[in-house]
Amino acid sequence: MRAVGRKTFQGPVSNDGLWPRLYASAGPVKVFLVDLSANVGREANAWEWLTKEERRRWGRFHYPGPRREFALCRGALRMVLCHELGCRNGDLSFDSSQYGKPFARVGGSRVSTHFNISHSGAHGAIALSEQGRVGVDVEERRPRRNLPGLVETVFGPDEQRVLSAITGQRWLETFLRFWTIKEALAKAWGTGLHTDFSQFQVPSEIRAGGRTGVFRGPDLSNGSWSVEDLGSGELALAVAYQ
Repeated sequence: MRAVGRKTFQGPVSNDGLWPRLYASAGPVKVFLVDLSANVGREANAWEWLTKEERRRWGRFHYPGPRREFALCRGALRMVLCHELGCRNGDLSFDSSQYGKPFARVGGSRVSTHFNISHSGAHGAIALSEQGRVGVDVEERRPRRNLPGLVETVFGPDEQRVLSAITGQRWLETFLRFWTIKEALAKAWGTGLHTDFSQFQVPSEIRAGGRTGVFRGPDLSNGSWSVEDLGSGELALAVAYQ
């Protein structure tokens, strides 16, 4: 993994600076962070990128927060994809697979670049890969009362043993590290919430505290999948890719 830190995205970026910004590279994957906090300039910029249908979808959200998150994430995705694909925004459209995972088309033809989006609070993440399917998940590192009750539902026996041996902030960080990696895998496979998370476990390297690992699960997916923990500071963030 090669972290890019606070390098500003070199593309059609808005005048408000870090929207979006290149955050890290992981193998063939580029990860961009999207600032979802309230900002009139960014929101106006994002609105200009949206299609008529996307603006109608924006209008169906009942609360300002979800409306803002949708506009900023979708606008940023269009901005990044147009830059990476060298296409006009008007030629870019989206379709979805069997379980709802979106993919991009340019001029009606499906493109080879794969992408995935995640958001948590004021943070969004976009992952792009030109070499195969990719999944990303981001979570703010903050306590949630319901997390202990989820352990048996979303984690396997080896993961549960790791969590049972630690407490406090370390427990929260480990929970979110495991969770984001599993979520990134499920999103890369395209199964998302249809996946039974308790039926697979993060690689042993990750359970031992490593930042990278390889997942092989013939019953759940074809081939091998690389996973990387890209979390830092206030964010837990992971990617999975072919």
